[in-house]
Amino acid sequence: MSMRGEAFLDHVPERGEYRTREEAERAARVVLALLGAHLVGTVRAEFAARLPETYALILLNPLQAAEPLSPERFVRATAAWIEGATETTALWDIGAVLSTVAAAAGDVLVREALLQLPPGYDLLFGYPQPT
Repeated sequence: MSMRGEAFLDHVPERGEYRTREEAERAARVVLALLGAHLVGTVRAEFAARLPETYALILLNPLQAAEPLSPERFVRATAAWIEGATETTALWDIGAVLSTVAAAAGDVLVREALLQLPPGYDLLFGYPQPT
């Protein structure tokens, strides 16, 4: 079951403590475009099915990645795509968006996604894995 657009954009600003809805939208678009470049197959499709259509399309038509980004490079890339962002604010944006995505997707799907991603993404999703 997908999360309605309004519900998604109610959770992202709340988690990210954004001043405006536009800030939350910008963060969601950038983070989902970068994430979509790292997920493949049914996992990406299942994530998209749980998002509002606008954000599902972004996830399904991602930015192109030549190689998987480590979590640190994912943060730097996010900062580069969001005007005025720093790595610290990008990390905040990522946490707000990915924790909302994780809530919509559920534990099983998040764990499947983490298997496709380089080590360390569990912390970005707010799902720390035991070492």
